[in-house]
Amino acid sequence: MEQGWSAPKSAMIGGAGVNNAGEPPFEIRGFSLGNVIVGAGVLITILSFADYLSTAGGDGMTMSGLGFVYGIPIFLAGAALKYAEIDPVSCYTAPGAKPVFEAKATEIIKKNKQDVTRHRYGDEAHLDTTVKKLGLVVPGKAYPQLMELREEVTADGELAFTMVWQSFETPYKMWADEKRRKRYETFFGPGVGAEVVKIDAEQRLVGIRLTTGGPLSDEYLASKAEKESVAEVAASA
Repeated sequence: MEQGWSAPKSAMIGGAGVNNAGEPPFEIRGFSLGNVIVGAGVLITILSFADYLSTAGGDGMTMSGLGFVYGIPIFLAGAALKYAEIDPVSCYTAPGAKPVFEAKATEIIKKNKQDVTRHRYGDEAHLDTTVKKLGLVVPGKAYPQLMELREEVTADGELAFTMVWQSFETPYKMWADEKRRKRYETFFGPGVGAEVVKIDAEQRLVGIRLTTGGPLSDEYLASKAEKESVAEVAASA
């Protein structure tokens, strides 16, 4: 693992819903900007058409003419934005997990949650820069798609934050590679443990589970690997 490696600025995606390395001055949350612009274009065009019918026969440029000039391009711009739009992912929060998240989540975990729970425009996928930096994109293949977030509290009061991905092209072995798993701890840290969990083999769902309180112990990882081996043998029997 690279010494002193940390998340690059490009992984700390900005707040406007557009993929960039800077921090924009505002963010759009709670609604689709594409829907708003499409709606505005349709409304302007309809009102202009109604005005045209009511003033048919008039001379010169009227409000209806201006409406047609601007309404249709606005609609087309909104349609293009909708085409490039990625819907926000759901975040499932267990009882009592919200204050633990606010108190213990690292800066990049908070940034990532903020980023993926709003509409995005012009990206390959949610956190596309992140999965590429972590080596989870097979060249020439589709990006893994982030499906949901899960916030839970562990038995010892730590935050367990799971990002669930649908990964048709990137095999589970790439996600669970030990060097890469340690890199997750550095990337999403400091002070977090990382493990890869199989969510649903048939749906190709895999999770990166981050737990605050420090890196995972060798004993825990060895026990987890043993349980997974037993489960694989039982499944193939």
